[in-house]
Amino acid sequence: MTNPKQVHTLPNGLSVHLKEIHTAPIISTWVWYRVGSRNETPGKTGISHWVEHMQFKGTQNFPAGILDREISRVGGVWNALTHLDWTTYFETMPAHIFDISLTLESDRMVNSEFEVAEVERERTVVISEREGNENQPLFLLSEAVQEAAFTQHPYRYDVIGLKEDLNTISRDDLYQHYRRHYHPANAVLAVAGDFKTADLLKKIEDTFGSIPSSEPLNHHIQPDPPLGLENRVHVTGPGETSYVQIAYRAPSASNPDFFTLTVLDSLLTGPSSLNMFGSGGTSNKTSRLYRALVEGEISVSCQGSLQATLDPYLYSIYLTVHPSHSPDEVLSAVDQEIQRVLDSPITTAEIDRAVKQARALFAFSSENISNQAFWLGYSEMFASYDWFENYVDHLAQVTPEMVNHIAQTYLHPDNRVVGFYTPEGS
Repeated sequence: MTNPKQVHTLPNGLSVHLKEIHTAPIISTWVWYRVGSRNETPGKTGISHWVEHMQFKGTQNFPAGILDREISRVGGVWNALTHLDWTTYFETMPAHIFDISLTLESDRMVNSEFEVAEVERERTVVISEREGNENQPLFLLSEAVQEAAFTQHPYRYDVIGLKEDLNTISRDDLYQHYRRHYHPANAVLAVAGDFKTADLLKKIEDTFGSIPSSEPLNHHIQPDPPLGLENRVHVTGPGETSYVQIAYRAPSASNPDFFTLTVLDSLLTGPSSLNMFGSGGTSNKTSRLYRALVEGEISVSCQGSLQATLDPYLYSIYLTVHPSHSPDEVLSAVDQEIQRVLDSPITTAEIDRAVKQARALFAFSSENISNQAFWLGYSEMFASYDWFENYVDHLAQVTPEMVNHIAQTYLHPDNRVVGFYTPEGS
């Protein structure tokens, strides 16, 4: 049995979102902080992700390693992720011992130590992660496209950060970033699973209620001006395969255009998953670009990516170039298919299929207790839980005329960056 979501705000500003789900003796706890690469400045790129790493270095109450052993011993899982707009930490545990999740998260909200030796050890880890990414062609291409797509907004930097910044960020930089952003008024606690709301809320008040309050942060950042002209970037690197990324400026998740663009993405490339922790999937073999480019042996693969973000971000189409074709030929083939969307009426049947696929992927991403807890907090990072609850209804309202209008509005060359990746020496 699943009960409606309950929302409470503690006196110190912590927003608490609870959802009883009595289908299994499991509870999933997530703490979301409104801080990500969007909240970074030149010279400090990657600092939010690095702070996330430091949150696993322990406190006086929970030295590093102890919790990992305890959570694993009982079959629980825990992890964290830093993204553009947020950082989140989660534990999914057997219900009878999940209290450790609340104790852990309240403790490291205020008591992480940031020891100098641990900072330096983690510097090596983060830089190694960055260097590993640099061996991946699509990382190099996406980073170049992302930087070219924005001139001022912090979205221009990848979450991992620039290597020159990772070499110079200090222990005090990390600790100040932690203290500025990790406090109740900047956080959402989301819990779903096998509990009684009144009992759990009392535990949360006892565990988090004494944490000092801070003023809510002003998260407004001025969006970049329109691109105005198509921008092209060329990247070379390791490997034997060429890639193309076409990135269009896209609306924020709270913009009504986002839902229509979701349907257009499903029609062109197959549906994109919004849940980075989701499961399952649907085929994109009925999408227009797959049929035209992959079945036509112009590209080896095609994939779309539309992310739910607080500010306007990007809708990207990624293509692996077929060995018998060039990146320019792939781009030309994509443009022909987009032009067909603009010139030829889209049928209701095609829209219905695209909506059905997007709804199916959305259902896959919401099917278990951990994912239900994920959506409780995730939707609050860029809109509200109503956005999640009404998502399917918004898709159902999309018409062929709306899709055509969104294609004309967003999918034109003056609103995009095109990136070409070619192997070194080719």
